[in-house]
Amino acid sequence: MPLANSYVPMDRQRAVEPFHPLHVQVCPECRLVQLEHLESPQTLFGEYAYVSSYSRSWLRHCQQYAERMATQLQLDNASQVVEIGSNDGCLLSCFQKQGIAVHGVDPAANVAKVAVAAGIPTDATFFGKPYAEHLSARGLNADLLIANNVLAHVPDINDFVAGLKLLLKPDGLITVEFPHLLRLIESIQFDTIYHEHVSYLSLAVVQGIFAAHNLTVTDVEQLPTHGGSLRVFARHAEANPEIATAVEELIEIERGRGLERLETYRDFNRQLRVAKLSLLQFLLDAKLKGARVAGYGAPAKATTLLNYCGVDVEFIDFTVDRNPRKQQHFIPGTQIPILHPDAINMHRPDYVVIFPWNLRDEITQQLAEIRRWGGQFVVPIPEVEVLP
Repeated sequence: MPLANSYVPMDRQRAVEPFHPLHVQVCPECRLVQLEHLESPQTLFGEYAYVSSYSRSWLRHCQQYAERMATQLQLDNASQVVEIGSNDGCLLSCFQKQGIAVHGVDPAANVAKVAVAAGIPTDATFFGKPYAEHLSARGLNADLLIANNVLAHVPDINDFVAGLKLLLKPDGLITVEFPHLLRLIESIQFDTIYHEHVSYLSLAVVQGIFAAHNLTVTDVEQLPTHGGSLRVFARHAEANPEIATAVEELIEIERGRGLERLETYRDFNRQLRVAKLSLLQFLLDAKLKGARVAGYGAPAKATTLLNYCGVDVEFIDFTVDRNPRKQQHFIPGTQIPILHPDAINMHRPDYVVIFPWNLRDEITQQLAEIRRWGGQFVVPIPEVEVLP
């Protein structure tokens, strides 16, 4: 596969694109699901195309979380909130507006620069135990330590969690969000597998990793974000925190649904091949009938979906994206151009394939006008669904 966020500028249309192995392995002992071949973090995250603020639903998610945590933990102007993988600072800004001190860490220099320009103190660097020591020496130990959609990205997950342990105040709280492996398997979300996602995590595996670093998982919540995520709460084990019943209940669900059985992963492999054929069949039928097919969005998952299925510009004329950093580029490996959203109204496609299918409700509301000319939305995962 090409790297998921290696969008090709239109003036380099004929340039050779590098492809990299993308193989997922399951540990037979601890059941950690992880990529076999790791790319350099500097290559993947030194400059990053994803910007949090372009998703309205994610902004609502951030606001609700910040209000809840500030109240629950009684955070005030003497408190410190630190976020690892803070992107453009949209979550931290929700705390800052409440008068709470914030600090972000994100390796992507381009989005860290956006955060700093917005008044969010942000270090453009990779996080691990050494950098946690540096932050702690600066007095930035956290009352609330956040790591949303970053735990799955780090190549050395033990070094990362060791850093969380070191940076947390004795009575502080860690919250970590990540896509849930169970939902990935049950909803055939194979397009969420790409080089930036090093690990694919269950609660049981995360509990074990945290325990190895004297951190106790105290609670867990299931979230709708990113096709089904978990929000895990953790505190220092030395504090003997109370553990909510939800933790063991969800681990039992994971066991009951086969996350400890290798056959579960073999079945998933067979099911994603069926999903591939389903999408190809739909696109072949549509194009043979002369239909115009466009896409909406150019998320990283689209790179995996399209390249695995062998779909290129002969099947999908173009896609659109609100992020100007992606416009006037091609989706890696496909030659499918990424245009401004106005192109939908200009070209009036018969079908619009929603690549960020986790935002289907938000997108169908934004583009409701396509129904005026008989256009229909298509959701490709877990199977092709044409929305009425």
